[in-house]
Amino acid sequence: MRSYVPNTESERQAMLEAIGLKDMYDLFVDVPADMLLKSLDLPEGKSEMEIRRLFASLAANTDQSTPIFRGAGAYHHYIPAAIPQLLARSEFYTAYTPYQTEMSQGMLQAIFEYQTMICDITGMDASNASVYDGAHACAEVMIAMRASKRKAKVLYSAGLHPEYVETMKTYARFAGIELVEVPLCAYGQTDGKAIAALAEGAAGILVANPNFLGNIEDMDALVEAAHACGLLFGAVVNPISLGELKKPGDYGADFALGEGQPLGMPLNFGGPYLGFVATTSKLMRSLTGRIVGETTDDEGNRVYCLTLSAREQHIRREKAASNICSNQCLCAVTASMYLSVMGPQGLEEVAEQCVQKAHYLADAITALPGAKLRYPNTPFFHEFVVDFDEKAEKVDKALLKAGYMSGLPLSRFDKADAHGMLWCATELNTREELDGVVAALKEVLK
Repeated sequence: MRSYVPNTESERQAMLEAIGLKDMYDLFVDVPADMLLKSLDLPEGKSEMEIRRLFASLAANTDQSTPIFRGAGAYHHYIPAAIPQLLARSEFYTAYTPYQTEMSQGMLQAIFEYQTMICDITGMDASNASVYDGAHACAEVMIAMRASKRKAKVLYSAGLHPEYVETMKTYARFAGIELVEVPLCAYGQTDGKAIAALAEGAAGILVANPNFLGNIEDMDALVEAAHACGLLFGAVVNPISLGELKKPGDYGADFALGEGQPLGMPLNFGGPYLGFVATTSKLMRSLTGRIVGETTDDEGNRVYCLTLSAREQHIRREKAASNICSNQCLCAVTASMYLSVMGPQGLEEVAEQCVQKAHYLADAITALPGAKLRYPNTPFFHEFVVDFDEKAEKVDKALLKAGYMSGLPLSRFDKADAHGMLWCATELNTREELDGVVAALKEVLK
């Protein structure tokens, strides 16, 4: 890095000492030691043909034909062929944050259209121009709630994605925010009665619908309970589910947020993804990150510009309410392309197929001996928990050997939950795949 970092060794050491550290690696104490790369063991340079052969051999070991029955925050959906073709245009994939308004009208309009569509599907009044991912969206809304209510306590449902919660805890730790969990009831839904008991001194609450376990929450009742206690309500939603479920704006949520990856983005081995945040007119000045607005120039022409956020959001970081450095522009444009191509009818059809296939799969799995639905009386969208007599990790390995990516063993997040598995089905799962994984599972459970 010597050619790229302008600081000398002595200057770097002086900066470390100023913040009370002895070594550069002290900055990464939260990263597991076995994940730290202290040196690069690179081979000698190769020719272009050799490099091509190397990457071709690596690609040959990547099997993308395995049927996927796993979601847990990243979902396998159909992507219309027009989307990757349009995204290949250089003005999209080389775009930077459009500060120079007069030079960036096309990109500003594209982002404005994205914001408009997010408002359409969530039923909210205003949207930002995206954040990094769903976890980051939760953290930013947590901070916005605290700033709006001037209270340093925020509630969250135990049904929120565990990784989202971990991200929120990281932000809360340094922002002086107290995070308090609201438990789930026996039906796998947020315990609305517990909100009042925990609400004192709190600014707001975040609830996922569907929640991490796949269950559909009674959002009308939860919003009513939260507002009765003076809390702001953040609905963490799967955007595809909004083709079937009630919009956050229709049940009175103050914020609608979540992970936008299902809107035209492939799994990509984990990213890049897209976080979205939308809110009401009353709270739109609490939106974090970039916001594009529509106005007119001195000749009356329609134009677009960044608006409603002070300049220190971008350059005076120590005074900023948020330090988002990127608007995930390419991912936001991808989402708007997906919503444009699919349209309301297409989004509704995708959601309907997800519901039907997930319920078909749940019925077939739980008809097998040694498998039962954990929440048989609770509605779900396209994910559901099955408890096996066998340990879920064992089932997962056996099904992978049989050629299927099964549901997610919940022991990955809770070691005590050894027999639970979170299954998912989307419109991409064919009848043959659904029947095939059930047949393979039947053999495993024998």
